[in-house]
Amino acid sequence: MNPNKALWEKGDFTRIAMSMRESGEALVQQLGIRPGLKVLDLGCGDGTTAVPAAKIGAEVLGVDIASNLVQAGNKRVQEQGLANLVFQEGDATNLHELKDQTFDLAMSIFGAMFAPRPFDVAREMVRVTKPGGRVVMGNWIPNDPTLVAQILKISAAYAPPPPEGFISPMTWGIENHVVERFTGAGVLAERIAFARETYIFNYPGTPSMFVDTFRQYYGPTMNAFESAEKNGRAGELQQQLEGLFETQNRSSTKGTTSIPATFLRVTVSV
Repeated sequence: MNPNKALWEKGDFTRIAMSMRESGEALVQQLGIRPGLKVLDLGCGDGTTAVPAAKIGAEVLGVDIASNLVQAGNKRVQEQGLANLVFQEGDATNLHELKDQTFDLAMSIFGAMFAPRPFDVAREMVRVTKPGGRVVMGNWIPNDPTLVAQILKISAAYAPPPPEGFISPMTWGIENHVVERFTGAGVLAERIAFARETYIFNYPGTPSMFVDTFRQYYGPTMNAFESAEKNGRAGELQQQLEGLFETQNRSSTKGTTSIPATFLRVTVSV
């Protein structure tokens, strides 16, 4: 099996996505989406940004490599009666089933950054976007002190070494790498813009309960714990993550968690 597919079908990312809904809606509101706009959401999960885009009235296609997340997304479509949103399986490095110049907006919020072969991802996102359209990405930033970058950094210290030739998804959070990838796809460098923004994870439980949710349902954290358990270090990993979540929790309501995370927003004018 494709290792990337296996990673994101592991556990149940919808449990993490529940904490991301409010910021997903807020981000979509900033993107100038209007009724009838053709939108691709790549690496969409179960629709944290695809669903609010459809609710505005855009014609949305959500594509994800994980079949369980596609099923969960289509279930949300049925529950909410969104005839203008469809989820389907697909690989961000090879969108062969999608025609050239189809979408007004191709977005990927913390999704396509995890696909291998980043130059292929950039090429495909540009290829399926109409001239005059936009590509928008939200990418985590390496070594950033906020939540997700630190979760991934801590987890990587316990997980087995990556295979030869592996390119870290966090390189999508480095501006010159992003420029290199999109200029390689034929976009002029001056048509690529960057901004640092904040995403908030809201969880209706304590920070330690939120850590347990990551441990049980988030593929990269699950892999780290499996490896740590073999080395007798699972307790150490749990303690590190709980410390991280506790110190970054900004919730003023006892027993709940609200943690900000900084990301790089990339806007490419095609």
